[in-house]
Amino acid sequence: MSGSRSIAAGCRTLLVSFAWCAVATSAMAYQVVDDRGATVEFKEAPRRIVSLLPSLTESVCALQHCERLVGVDRYSNWPESVSHLPKVGGGIDPNIEAVVALKPDLILMSTSGRGRDRLEALGYKVVALEPRQLKDAQRVLNTVGVILDVPAEQGAARTWREIEAGLEAARQSLPANARGKRVYFEVSRGPYAAGEKSFMGEILQRLGMRNVVPASLGPFPRLNPEFIVRANPDVIMIGNRSMQDAVNYPGWNTLRAVREKRVCTFDAAESDVLVRPGPRMAEAARIMARCLAEKAG
Repeated sequence: MSGSRSIAAGCRTLLVSFAWCAVATSAMAYQVVDDRGATVEFKEAPRRIVSLLPSLTESVCALQHCERLVGVDRYSNWPESVSHLPKVGGGIDPNIEAVVALKPDLILMSTSGRGRDRLEALGYKVVALEPRQLKDAQRVLNTVGVILDVPAEQGAARTWREIEAGLEAARQSLPANARGKRVYFEVSRGPYAAGEKSFMGEILQRLGMRNVVPASLGPFPRLNPEFIVRANPDVIMIGNRSMQDAVNYPGWNTLRAVREKRVCTFDAAESDVLVRPGPRMAEAARIMARCLAEKAG
């Protein structure tokens, strides 16, 4: 792509045929395929981006192009600079009028977000991406890098190597007696859990843990609280907001992890890191590892 831009620049300065210039300039166009299977074409890298998913917001910034963001969803709060951007509703229920008012040349959103068809009908480019597993997170990071026209070695590939190195460092930080524990990770009230097939479940596996929520239930299943009681995990990980409800689950007080105080409750900032499949996953692994080192010994 950068080579195509050099050719196009040469067309403006060299006496060459009009036809050759037209072919070279058109080569600048590139395409990505989003998680709907939709092909989105770009004639140039977008300069005004609205992001409606925190992990996508963070990915744009991790690739050193925060300045291209002109609006974000209400939950995007990292890095700190995005907190000053206009908020355009939630990822599931964006305020279409607020998005349109920002005149974006690209809208990044989840596949489950509403308003996509309306935005596309209005002529806006929409790329829908929804990472659920580590391989998805890597693919999404690569896709965002392509959209931003950032060479892989300067952006997505380098960022992913840093994530992988961070995951391994977190694994190595764990004492031997913390490994192999059976863990229950509650993502949000419901209860909704992080299963083996979720990126959080995969991080736990990388750390040497066993997830009590099997892959057969899907990435983020809603569970009957009785399931947790039957599973009787060694360690429980839960956000402090969900903890308020969890204490009322039937049989919660009979759990060994509860009786032995092997429960890690995460504050809002930690929970944000833990539930976002983006560039801060190495930090998420460190948070989990710290919990396990403290509670599973």
